[in-house]
Amino acid sequence: MRLAHQFALENDLITADCIEATEFPDLVTEYRVQAVPKTVINQEQSVEGALPESYFLDTVLSAVDHSEGSQEP
Repeated sequence: MRLAHQFALENDLITADCIEATEFPDLVTEYRVQAVPKTVINQEQSVEGALPESYFLDTVLSAVDHSEGSQEP
């Protein structure tokens, strides 16, 4: 959660929201939350647990590359 918010502070193209899982059971079901924190990136990719910053960054960049590659011209 902290890293996602730091990324959002550094880049205007990134937004981050923190959701309390016990207060939003519908989102827990929709995103299949099994562990917290769970970070969902562009509705397509997700990671669970606390991650080192370098791994988190690689995951975010991979998700962005993947979503940009799937867009039609």
